[in-house]
Amino acid sequence: MANITSDMVKKLRGATQAGMMDCKRALVETDGDFDQAKDYLRKKGILKADKVSGRETAEGLVYSYIHHNGKLGVLLELNCVTDFVARMEEFKELAHKIALQLAAMGARFISREHVPQEVIDKEKEIYAEQMKDSGKPANIIERIVESKLESFYKDNCLLEQEYVFESEKTINDLLVELIAKTGENIRVSRFARWQVGESEN
Repeated sequence: MANITSDMVKKLRGATQAGMMDCKRALVETDGDFDQAKDYLRKKGILKADKVSGRETAEGLVYSYIHHNGKLGVLLELNCVTDFVARMEEFKELAHKIALQLAAMGARFISREHVPQEVIDKEKEIYAEQMKDSGKPANIIERIVESKLESFYKDNCLLEQEYVFESEKTINDLLVELIAKTGENIRVSRFARWQVGESEN
């Protein structure tokens, strides 16, 4: 398996304008082959998704989900560009899938870009403290801390979480699939999750 470097990811991003995580995944899936990675992104609809990502998303819906026992609820806003897409069954189904994901996995943030810097700094501090007495060199500890931070993002950022019903996909993949189908920018704007007896963070 090829060693995927940050330079390879940056090169692919520069050529495709796809997201960093999408570029890295494409290179991993194609064993570092640049041309195959571009084809992978095209087949997944990610290039198309990136082309429309700047369009204003002023339409959409507010979706609510209440668990059958009445003790868990989710409210989310899913946006798109036109009212036509907002009324599509696939759009409503996507909102339902995301609501179930939030109910099951309890994401704290939409994406890593939404994680406050103080939260990131605190996590790094905790990880570094855990490794303090490991006897490992500083550069190795730094790499371990970064790896733990990546795991934190995947656990706590909605778009990076594995979809609970199809673990080979992330929530971002679900968004990208519908973006590719509709040709419209689609995004999760905000969400809230409540559970009886659970206090806010």
